[in-house]
Order: sequence, then structure tokens, then C-alpha cells
Amino acid sequence: MTIAHDVVEWFTDPEQWEGTFGIPHRTFEHVQISAVSLLAAFALAVPVGVTLGHLRRGGGTAAVIANIGRAVPSFGVLVLMIQFFGIGAGPTFVALVLLAVPPMLTNAYVGVAGVPDGVRDAARGMGLTPWQVLWRVELPVASPVLMAGVRTAAVTVVATASLAAVVAWGGLGRFVVDGIAQRDEAQTFGGAILIAALAMVTELFLAGIQRLVVPAPLRSRTGSVRRAARAAQPELRPADQAPGRDRGQGP
Repeated sequence: MTIAHDVVEWFTDPEQWEGTFGIPHRTFEHVQISAVSLLAAFALAVPVGVTLGHLRRGGGTAAVIANIGRAVPSFGVLVLMIQFFGIGAGPTFVALVLLAVPPMLTNAYVGVAGVPDGVRDAARGMGLTPWQVLWRVELPVASPVLMAGVRTAAVTVVATASLAAVVAWGGLGRFVVDGIAQRDEAQTFGGAILIAALAMVTELFLAGIQRLVVPAPLRSRTGSVRRAARAAQPELRPADQAPGRDRGQGP
């Protein structure tokens, strides 16, 4: 029998869809750790990036944080965090948050800092306060670049959350780790397919969210907004534009 036939049999086995070791429960665990990590990273990175971009200060600091985050391997962080949190969800949470912060921080800064001066001046000339300029002008204009950072971070986190299984936690990575340990190729490939499928669903879901968040006139001008952002801060690039950037920063 071929591996494809074995994988199909694994998916169609009713036991794979029941109980705490079944696909639905493992998927819920995977989504749970990914969502909590992304929300924490968003709360940490986006306000800081937006504030620095509004003030047009701290670009060098944002670049350093982004470069460090891209250079440090997630698996290394995971092993290090075991020393502080033990096995379980704790080390995975910290590793995923550190993984998600750089693209969100970078894109939030670049997007807001890249808003043209003429747009800002026109808003101030209409009598808008600095807070209103940020909320009603800068954030809408920067939203395509900001959302690109969120999407990059989300897909990367979902793909990397499979490492939770290495530290005796759940998620879809359990199928891969257990399959390798048991020499069960069907389970290993099945788990890998589920992780890839969840990452694609996440990308499509956030693409829909981006369509709702980004103002309609800017949807067709996302490329020009990103170019303006890069021109305003050449040492930083939005996460989805960085050359050679591996979207799934693996172990």
C-alpha cells in the first residue's frame, strides 16, 4: 500500500475524530495556543510600533528588535524557556510571542511612519488633534502594511506552534511527534497536512479581516502605500517584503 492510501485511511478512521486525542480536540488546542500568543504579541508590539511611527522616532530600535527576532531560532527559545516554566504550554507561549512581535512591530512602525507628510499636514490644517490625526488618518492609511505584519505573524505562529508537542503539550504537532516516535508514517504525514491546512485557513481568514479593516480606496493601492513606507524608513522593511525572509521560522 502507498503512503497516500495509508494517510487516507488514517483520516477516515473514526477514532481519529473522537476524544482528547482526536483531530478536533488537537486542532482546538493548536488554535488556542496560537490565538493567545498572537493576541499577546499584538498587545505588546502594535501600540509601541504605532506610537514610534507617529512620533517618527525609534526606527533603529525597531530594526534591532526585528532583526534579533528573526535571528533567534524558535526551538532554541523553547528549550531555554523550559528552564523557567518547565514543560507544557508556558515555554511554547513565550517562544511564539517572541516570534510574532518582530513582524508586527516592524510593520506597525513602517506603516504609520510612511504616511505622507502632506496627508498629515492636511489633517492638522483641518483642525484635527494629534490623537485624531493618528486615529482617523494615519492608522487607516497604514492599515494595509499593519495588517500584512499581522498576517505574516499569524501564519508563522500557526506553523511553529507544532513545537508545543516537543515540550509535552498538545496541538496538531502531537500527531507529527507521536508518528515519528511510533514510526507511523500515516500519522506523521496526516499531522503535517493538518498543520499546513490550518496555516492556509488562517491566511485566508485574515485576508478577509484585512478586506474589512482596510478602507476601500486603499485596497487597490496597497503596493504604493508600502513603497511610501519603505521610502520613509529605508532601514526597515515590512515583514512580508523582507528578502529571504522565511515565513515559517522553524526550529
